[in-house]
Amino acid sequence: MQWWRRPALKVQDPDNGRRGKSDTWAGRDVGPDGAMQLAAWWACVRLIAETVATLPLAVYRRNADGSKAPDSDHALYALIHDSPNADQTAAEFWEGVVLSLCTFGNAFALKEFAGGRLVALTPLSAAPGDMDVRVDRDGAIRYRFAYRGRRYDLTEDAVFHVRGFGAGGPLGLSPVACARQSLGIAEGVAASAGTLFRQGMKSSVFFTSPGGVILKPDQRSDFRKTFIDPYLGAEGAAAGILEGGFDVKAVSLPPRDAEMLMSWKFSVEEICRWHRVPPILIGHAAEGQTMWGSGIEQIMLGWLTLGLRPYLTRIEQAIKKRLIAAGERRTVFAEFNVEGLLRADSTGRAALLSSLAQNGYLTRNEGRSLDNRPPMPGGDVLTVQSNLVPLDMLGKVPAARVQPAPGDPILEPAP
Repeated sequence: MQWWRRPALKVQDPDNGRRGKSDTWAGRDVGPDGAMQLAAWWACVRLIAETVATLPLAVYRRNADGSKAPDSDHALYALIHDSPNADQTAAEFWEGVVLSLCTFGNAFALKEFAGGRLVALTPLSAAPGDMDVRVDRDGAIRYRFAYRGRRYDLTEDAVFHVRGFGAGGPLGLSPVACARQSLGIAEGVAASAGTLFRQGMKSSVFFTSPGGVILKPDQRSDFRKTFIDPYLGAEGAAAGILEGGFDVKAVSLPPRDAEMLMSWKFSVEEICRWHRVPPILIGHAAEGQTMWGSGIEQIMLGWLTLGLRPYLTRIEQAIKKRLIAAGERRTVFAEFNVEGLLRADSTGRAALLSSLAQNGYLTRNEGRSLDNRPPMPGGDVLTVQSNLVPLDMLGKVPAARVQPAPGDPILEPAP
């Protein structure tokens, strides 16, 4: 079973960090489940996965003149565009692929065939303990895993593998493993806040006895039952009476002095840095920046170029290398349509399509097809800004006669 399709994660106990037994500076062990319980990590992964999964992905064929056209009749088109397997839609499948890339640095799917034809892509777990990837002596990559109670040992021709950022080896680097120091600090801050609220926002205190009196065991037990136990927890009493000259000394560092809020903000920005997601896109406004003020459009464009584009390119190239036959790779390819990100900006989209049509880049019908509108008569002609005449009529339209001023000779247009 894929790790992202398992039952809901249990809330991790704040003290379940095995302090002193971890290689993180914060002394906490952080895995995929723990990372996904951090709001910033969840938001970044969800944003990337859902955005990539909802972009249109289709198979194209390149024509002899260099142009491209969707090839809906290709056998691969229905798999990557509509439904890769019997259980998932295309959006659900690619969402899992990107989620796995953002977590483990790799995504795997079993290629299932019927009569030599690829008919399904079944997701496989990319967790290190579930997938064993090795390179044999002859240089071939082997994939060893268990699926539906059966052990598999397959070659790379039977597995669809998308690698994340790495050094060119058989596996991409795991973001969770590489970010464990930052995740450990973020989890430590969250655990400290949880512990503070669990104790009813009370500071840790010690009682000092008058004159250095040493209590006997029965006196110490009575004192604990009377002055300590009733006041622990969020629902304890708010005040008590100290007798016999006892005093209270606070020994814990207050949240204000610990700058817990600043540490929390830093951990959010640190996680965003690992995923290359602008903090504003997950609801975290930096100093001096409003939530959706001016400049957000440029942030979106920068994120598309530097944040999303690497994921899109990796998936497109993995499809071409591992799903398309070698004889078709020169003319057949898969590509995401990033125009889907512009649908939310109707004004900018209208201006873009108008400019493309008026400068001979798109025909009217090509622009209409981008908005899923039917073609119109006469809309397959390229036009330019010069009176919007057809391209093949440029230079053939006679120049307009200029009205001379009174007393000026009449000038005929040059032949």
